[in-house]
Amino acid sequence: MLTVVIRPSARYQYSGLTLSEFSFSCCFRQVNFIDNMFRSSQIVKHSETDGLNRKSTLEHDAGIKPSVIDLFAGVGGLSLGAARAGFTVALAVERDKHALVAHKKNFPKVKHSAADIRRLTGVKLLQEAGMEAGELDGLIGGPPCQGFSTIGHRRAADSRNNLFRKFFALVAECRPKFFVAENVLGILAEQYAKIRKGAFDLVSGDYVLLDPIQFKASDFGAATSRARVFFIGFRKDLAVHISKSDFEAYKVKTPTTVAKALHGLPQRIFSKWLTEEQGWRWLVGPLPPGEFAEHIVNGIPQDIGDPEAIRRLNEESSVSGCLGTRHTPKVAARYDRLKPGQKDEISKTVRLKPDGFCPTLRAGTAADKGSYQAVRPVHPTAARVITPREAARLQGFPDWFQFAPSKWHSFRQIGNSVSPFVAEVVLNVMLRKLFVCSTTKK
Repeated sequence: MLTVVIRPSARYQYSGLTLSEFSFSCCFRQVNFIDNMFRSSQIVKHSETDGLNRKSTLEHDAGIKPSVIDLFAGVGGLSLGAARAGFTVALAVERDKHALVAHKKNFPKVKHSAADIRRLTGVKLLQEAGMEAGELDGLIGGPPCQGFSTIGHRRAADSRNNLFRKFFALVAECRPKFFVAENVLGILAEQYAKIRKGAFDLVSGDYVLLDPIQFKASDFGAATSRARVFFIGFRKDLAVHISKSDFEAYKVKTPTTVAKALHGLPQRIFSKWLTEEQGWRWLVGPLPPGEFAEHIVNGIPQDIGDPEAIRRLNEESSVSGCLGTRHTPKVAARYDRLKPGQKDEISKTVRLKPDGFCPTLRAGTAADKGSYQAVRPVHPTAARVITPREAARLQGFPDWFQFAPSKWHSFRQIGNSVSPFVAEVVLNVMLRKLFVCSTTKK
């Protein structure tokens, strides 16, 4: 009989757990420790069928993986989806210094650039990636959407809207085999028709452009109803057929609810937990076995992830981002009275429904727009707003994925990101259609 004794480290605060949570957490960590002795050597390996029944494509062409460049990369939602689908992320371009630091931590082997995309040419972009003309397989990215968002002022003349056209200009100059651009649904409004046409005209001669496709993250396994539109195209000389049905085939049969997504995270969060190290907390239990759990705990592509975060998750069953928020007793009392799905009339925040989906998590505004923090939903059972780690779970980010040390930047990075669940589906279809199938036909 093997007995494992876990001695809580001084960096963890017993006061953060109820007695039952503490007891269960210790037991859970012992089981995890034993389990990890057997599976630690397989952390970076894909199983034959990874999450959501998406068979691994990492070995589709004698180990040679096609490459993508991620523009407006943010914290890396699209990058993670691309890596999980089987692509090599050759370069990530992001100007926000906090997002760039987080992306570097999660993608340590990827080349990074803080270049101003407005001043980039196709030649320069390929040089940054260490590529020659004709070597790039895919250009992906989510151009800034604030000018198109229904939450904002929706000004067609917003200078940020020009970056949508710039994305397509770089497609025309780099001539990748395919492109994927993500944006808010507001970009489909009639007032932006001229912007869309101007962008599409840059590539319509050489590329097949699919009609804009709207995806809801909850349809693909995330616990959020976040809906976004994707603009997808591929070179006409590739002679392949891709349709909306190819992506819809990956819709999950059993949705992930808020309660399922948050299962195992500590519910009792102290408002004094404000520093990065204080935000590291024990899990109080495992996620129910299944596809969602596989994506949250495992599914780590080769050379992706912060080694220390992965170690702490696997050896200590601890996760980052469990940061507290100071609520006055009066505010906490109001939140405590809220029923699931009910809105607080003062703060306008909504209490999450355990059996429902999280509404779209907003990013708030950047420093040049006042640094306003977006309203965060109230936890389904605790009288507080959600933590960054809870937001990450709801958005579909793995527990080993890292964000900025501060709450404000963490929530901005999560709110600005593409759900990795959706990103993986989109990029998986592109890889299979353009690379796996073409390799098989040879």
